[in-house]
Amino acid sequence: MPKSRPQGAPALLAALAVLRAVGTLLVAMVAVAAFAVPAGADTTWSVVPANADGPDGRTAIDIELPAGQQVTEHIAVINRSTQPVDFAIDANDGYLTTKGYFDMRPPEATPVDGGAWITVPEKVTIAAGATTVVPITVAIPQNATPGDHPAGVTASVDAVSGQVRVHNRVGVRVNIRVTGTFAAKIAVSNIQTAYTWSWNPFTPGTVEVTYTLANTGNVRLAPDSRIQTSTLAGDNTWDDTSEARAREIMPGGSRTFTARITGTWPLGPIGTTIWAIPSPAGKPLPGVTAERVAIDTTIWAIPWPQLTLLALLALAVLALRLTSTRRRRRIEKLILLNSRGTPLGT
Repeated sequence: MPKSRPQGAPALLAALAVLRAVGTLLVAMVAVAAFAVPAGADTTWSVVPANADGPDGRTAIDIELPAGQQVTEHIAVINRSTQPVDFAIDANDGYLTTKGYFDMRPPEATPVDGGAWITVPEKVTIAAGATTVVPITVAIPQNATPGDHPAGVTASVDAVSGQVRVHNRVGVRVNIRVTGTFAAKIAVSNIQTAYTWSWNPFTPGTVEVTYTLANTGNVRLAPDSRIQTSTLAGDNTWDDTSEARAREIMPGGSRTFTARITGTWPLGPIGTTIWAIPSPAGKPLPGVTAERVAIDTTIWAIPWPQLTLLALLALAVLALRLTSTRRRRRIEKLILLNSRGTPLGT
């Protein structure tokens, strides 16, 4: 016998069908919206060092010239988009961020150092999927000072995102070194030290040292740092082997580092010595001596966890002695009463 449907079931099924259709339409609209992108948003490109024939495999352009000389180098701009693109070409001074990464001054900033010595075409138009080699001329002024003058060359496009115009640029680093007398010098300053105790009195604590290295020479440096702590229990040495150590410091620039030296016992004065070796970055500099700098400082670390443990042990010993004394006196009293014939417990 067929099951009967409640009244109004056809209307309910029809309503569900309508809702299902509306839901499908909404999903389709969301999908379309998710894949809708403004025109030109798929523009992608790259810029690499090159010779006159095309990319040459270098990661940066290194130039070493005496004052008054010039050279022509090349970059390759690769348009990876599906439409032709007009790229603006710009040269400017380079600098390092606070974390040691290379960057360039914005295009609206007037170059005052190595970027001002570079001449580039104002604009190039590159077909879809094509590569164009762009010549760049670097002319060193007669009054240029010896040493490193960082710069860069970029290819950029402007994109509109809502009400905001966004300037997107991709570039190549240009390391300009003017020949002459080179100096690899470094200074250590702004030293701050702090001691962190371990909660475990049988485990040594940590000395944290924050310091600033300033490049006071005229060539870029990748300084080596070494820190040693000295206590009554012996010495501890820390060598910076991190990736951050290899990042450069430009002439006139500085970077702040933090080191944590574990395994240091808090036994009063902790002597801390910071060694900095101004190792030149990039091409070796024969005949240039990089003299290391050593700075000493001292902090005090009272062994509070150990003293607390000793205090607790002393209190425990005292409590045991008091308990033992009271027990001995009670026993002596009981023995005395028993020897007089007095019933126990009276």
